Amino acid sequence: MANHISIRHKINSFDKKIKVSADKSISIRSVLLASQAVGTSKISNLLESEDVLNSLKVIKKLGVDYTKRKNTYYIKGFGLNSFKIKKKTILNAGNSGTLARLILGLLVKSKSQVKLIGDKSLSKRDFSRVIKPLKLFGANINSKKNRLPVEILGTEFLRPIYYEEKIGSAQIKTACCFAALNAPGTTNILARKSRDHTELLFKYLKIPIKVKSNKQFDSIKVKGLQQYKAFDYKIPGDISSSAFFIALTLLAKNSEITILNVNVNKTRIGFIKILKMMKSKIKFKNIRFYKGEKIADIFVKSSNKLKSINCPVKMNSRSIDEFLIIFLICSVANGISKFRKIDELRSKETDRLKFASNFLKKIGIKTKVNKNAFKIYGNPNIKLNNTYEIKNFDKDHRACMMSIIAALTLGGKWIIHDTDSIKTSFPNFLKILKNLGAKIN
Repeated sequence: MANHISIRHKINSFDKKIKVSADKSISIRSVLLASQAVGTSKISNLLESEDVLNSLKVIKKLGVDYTKRKNTYYIKGFGLNSFKIKKKTILNAGNSGTLARLILGLLVKSKSQVKLIGDKSLSKRDFSRVIKPLKLFGANINSKKNRLPVEILGTEFLRPIYYEEKIGSAQIKTACCFAALNAPGTTNILARKSRDHTELLFKYLKIPIKVKSNKQFDSIKVKGLQQYKAFDYKIPGDISSSAFFIALTLLAKNSEITILNVNVNKTRIGFIKILKMMKSKIKFKNIRFYKGEKIADIFVKSSNKLKSINCPVKMNSRSIDEFLIIFLICSVANGISKFRKIDELRSKETDRLKFASNFLKKIGIKTKVNKNAFKIYGNPNIKLNNTYEIKNFDKDHRACMMSIIAALTLGGKWIIHDTDSIKTSFPNFLKILKNLGAKIN
């Protein structure tokens, strides 16, 4: 079966309520934390994407049993450092940087060496950012050029650390918090602002954690060697998955959508704040809280008078996964949109800054790009009539989904390759689009 789709027609007007896939970040964290809890955790509405299924395969290989009944996964944990690691164990993280970096944090006390591998795309990504702090804990880690494969052998003589995380990466911060679970004493992390699902989960699980915040950094203290009990958790909808349908609605004609039960954690809604600055019509309705996370229904209406934006740098870490779709929206906004200090986009599945620049040029939008800044010269009157072929994006799921939204809203005839990449984060993406009336072959 061919791994590409063709789109020849814009989507017609729609007015619908939908549910998107469950939050990927919380799904992976829940699986990994359940593997170290005491007792059987019940996780419902778990995202069944390739990244999360690989997380389940990884804990299974480390001796943690789980079963699925109806919409709930039952994961049986035996407490901290209870993995049963066989000799020459190889763990495959697939395409998931989150899984790869976080599982290393839970292996800092392993008695046998574990080899971590991933797919071609993940194997190009930088692992020095987690290797460095985990070595400070005392773990023995080997890697050529700080890329996968990574070999890790734990130590009985772990020590708590003080670490400054300056990138704004939740993966680095979480790997350190996970390692701190098995270290004696208190680990201190000074972390640049990023998504805080790990801290909220620790608080919910009554793991001793203290967080103090200022405008740029969070000071996080984790007290180690404290067992925690199994838990019940229902995963909310993913804001990053919602972003594509928000963009679809904004760019489509005379359309409305309500996206139900979405996690609108304040560390994840930079995307929404940026779009509101651009004068888009978005509202949160039915706001409530669930185990520390803020949940809402997101209501969106079509907008035909979007303004350009000079994006505040403080929004970068809160919208890092949504920048591709933001760039697409800026392409039809009135004026020049500017972004600074976004070089982290070059360290994703593909170089997203390079991809975005090439993509927008392909559809006739002027851009200027350098190492860490981007300018987009918007054209509100853009009308596409040519044929466009999108490929060679290192199977980056977000690059693929952004291309599909462009095809459905801007016109032209499109062939988009590597659509299997969508399965890493949002397996039912195309199905939801077709239910909204999209014609996709």
